[in-house]
Amino acid sequence: MAVQPTELWLPALDRFERAHPLRRLLSRADRLADDKRRRLEGLAGAFRIEATTLPAAALIREHLAGDAGDDVWLNADPAWVQPDMTGVRLLACGSMQLSMDEAQAYAEVLQPAFAEAGLQLEIAAPDHWQLRLASGTALPAFAAPEQALGEDLYQHLPQGAEGRPWRVLLNEVQVLLHQHALNAARQLRGLPPVNSVWLWGAGRLPTSLQSGLAGVVGNDTLLLALASRAGIPCRPGSQEAVAKAAAGWLVDLQNLTSKEFNDAWSSAVQTLARRQPVNIAFASGERWSWRPRHRWRFWRGAAR
Repeated sequence: MAVQPTELWLPALDRFERAHPLRRLLSRADRLADDKRRRLEGLAGAFRIEATTLPAAALIREHLAGDAGDDVWLNADPAWVQPDMTGVRLLACGSMQLSMDEAQAYAEVLQPAFAEAGLQLEIAAPDHWQLRLASGTALPAFAAPEQALGEDLYQHLPQGAEGRPWRVLLNEVQVLLHQHALNAARQLRGLPPVNSVWLWGAGRLPTSLQSGLAGVVGNDTLLLALASRAGIPCRPGSQEAVAKAAAGWLVDLQNLTSKEFNDAWSSAVQTLARRQPVNIAFASGERWSWRPRHRWRFWRGAAR
């Protein structure tokens, strides 16, 4: 019986130099059809749920705090926006290197504005903030952060009359955060300001989830939340966990920088590939199928 491959998600292919050992491995692997789905779509597909209805906020809340219940939740993740000649760009969302004390200090300023709108701000973790919504709150479509990063954020805000209260609320949040004393202190430390939030991932916690995966390795909170809800094993990302990933597992290294990958993860991936069939998918969409026997394909040139 054929061994089920390990699924390996990596950063965009163009982050790897032509001489990188990974490219030599790819030169001997079989190229598969590209998959241009965004990350959120890939996660949703792995857990057999529609990306447009993936209740990321409730899943993350349950994973981190265990109290999602039957409420409707909406992510309000801390963000950094910056004006330019053509609009206001979303430059970062989550991963803002906040301490819990900093997160609570920002939340204290924002709580009255959210409460006036019938929303309750909850800080599950420094970089994961959620809004608990009142029953019957009208919800427009919210864009995932990956859709808006680097772009004019106003192109990705909820549109129309249904979206207007949320646009007004976001504007008020930005005004409240703009002059927060913590931002000046952060900038002195070389860190970006927290001057906005990004609203996304609305919904209720699903009763159950299914997945064809046997388990996951990674540090992405949403991935771990999905795995936990689906009842499959989940291990934090480590070199040992990557090197020993079993058949049918997903290893998620997609959010690493090239330097992080080279410094800490490249050798673990090479160890995994020597003993286990691997399907490799890059954030930029390229995909390869690797089998340990492919190492004997010496005649193949470097992968472009």
